[in-house]
Amino acid sequence: MKKRIIILFLAAAGFSFQSSTTDPKTSQLDEIVDAWHLAASQANFTNYFNAVTDDFVFLGTDPTERWERKAFEAFCKPYFDKGKAWDFKASDRHWVFSKKGDVAWFDEKLDTWMNTCRGSGVLVKEKHHWKLAYYNLTVLIENEKMKSFIELRKNQ
Repeated sequence: MKKRIIILFLAAAGFSFQSSTTDPKTSQLDEIVDAWHLAASQANFTNYFNAVTDDFVFLGTDPTERWERKAFEAFCKPYFDKGKAWDFKASDRHWVFSKKGDVAWFDEKLDTWMNTCRGSGVLVKEKHHWKLAYYNLTVLIENEKMKSFIELRKNQ
């Protein structure tokens, strides 16, 4: 019996160790996305937009928000100039890579002023540097609250 307990303990410890190690490939991409979020929280317009591709697209939470880079820059500039952009804290990020390894998709949970949201995005490798090409910000609604949400949207 003691041997079984010890084996289970060692197996659990090994699993914990494996899950706490980070993949250098995803660590680099995590740093890029985290720095992008940080640039917004610091209202650093240059760093925020240097992290994205020329054809970057941002989907916001409002049904009308599909921003191509130039329009998004124009929308964001007054907020960044005032020193007040947004502050999203990411957690629970998951990555998927293309077979060639030059495109990476991710989804992440976000702690925001809107409560918990989800972000998803695509990074592409351009001239040996990763850049954000697409980002989609989504407000999360629990399934049991969906009917109330639909009614709320109908009453606009």
